[in-house]
Amino acid sequence: LTNEEIRRYGRQLILPSVGMQGQRRLKRARVLVVGAGGLGSPALLYLAAAGVGILGVVDHDTVDASNLHRQVIHDETRVGMSKAQSAAASVTRLNRHCVCRVYDTAVSSVNAMEIVSEYDVVLDATDNVATRYLLNDACVLSGKPLVSGSALRTDGQLTIYNYAGGPCYRCLYPQPPPAETVTSCADGGVLGVVPGTIGCLQALYAIRILLTSVDEHSRAADTNAHPPQMLLFSAMHATPFRSIRLRSRRLDCAVCGDSPSVTALIDYVQFCGAPATDGASSISLLTKHEQVTCTAYADVRTRNVQHILLDVREPTQYDICSLPGSINIPLRHLAGRLDEVVALADGQPVYVICRLGNDSQRAVQLLRQHAYPHVCDVRGGLLAWTHEVDACFPIY
Repeated sequence: LTNEEIRRYGRQLILPSVGMQGQRRLKRARVLVVGAGGLGSPALLYLAAAGVGILGVVDHDTVDASNLHRQVIHDETRVGMSKAQSAAASVTRLNRHCVCRVYDTAVSSVNAMEIVSEYDVVLDATDNVATRYLLNDACVLSGKPLVSGSALRTDGQLTIYNYAGGPCYRCLYPQPPPAETVTSCADGGVLGVVPGTIGCLQALYAIRILLTSVDEHSRAADTNAHPPQMLLFSAMHATPFRSIRLRSRRLDCAVCGDSPSVTALIDYVQFCGAPATDGASSISLLTKHEQVTCTAYADVRTRNVQHILLDVREPTQYDICSLPGSINIPLRHLAGRLDEVVALADGQPVYVICRLGNDSQRAVQLLRQHAYPHVCDVRGGLLAWTHEVDACFPIY
């Protein structure tokens, strides 16, 4: 370490758990962070600040204004910029001694092994199912520990996989969940500080792994003395942190078991039945005859055609913005209020709208099943309304 580095890292150098030997380990370390969003932002900043020598950042997305409440590695001047490039710029500005390798691409079965093999520890900061399985398998096949984080609404989770004889992700979840049961931050929302908290802890767990000697790794492999655990975080709970003990490695696991059936990376989008993206999902439940475009619905309003506009968003979303004259009945209450809607419509056509055009399709199905045929989905929801009809209508 140079005199400049000793001065820079002095406050952690004096810690017995770090010291000169530990700081040298951090300086020689290579950490890959997949995702430069809400989880990856604090993880990258704290790993760089701690003195990790080489950071890799993988992200194919660009910075959007809606990211900034939680993705603190970016700022307003970077909107539209590559997230990977933006993150690297922030890392370099924070610590010029840290080398930041940029992968301005989506991690996939084609490139994952080549990228992962270059690093000592991998952080999964993507928070989507397909990439979670992909990174798990790549880390198992290349022998790398995986620090996995997730955050949604006001809750978060953190787990280390494939480390010290513990389980991998597939040991806990051999099969992916049904795609329709998975909620993203874009769909369900997230309090910005929640991924911030989990991302900081991902950096901490990575540093702990890097500071652990070979002998200590061996002792850590005693899963009876150090059982694998999942850390749970509930931001609004009186005691926000708790841990649950996880099962040990499955001997019959498809990728880390004694006789693995997965010996190379597969098509994870096909395996999971869902795209490898953290963005809002899109479903298709209706025929084109059961839907109208936002432009067509705007014409209905312009011509003053008698109709009912049913907005099936939650009240918290309805309070943000709504189209004049709409009626708000959340989808989760609609099944119990179908008679009310039918009576209110009294033979008039019912147009159903939501934020993205998914819940409105489900609502149309419910009404049609209730023998009310005069109902149409406004395709694409209020997001499409902003793009197609009224650019001044708020997007959230």
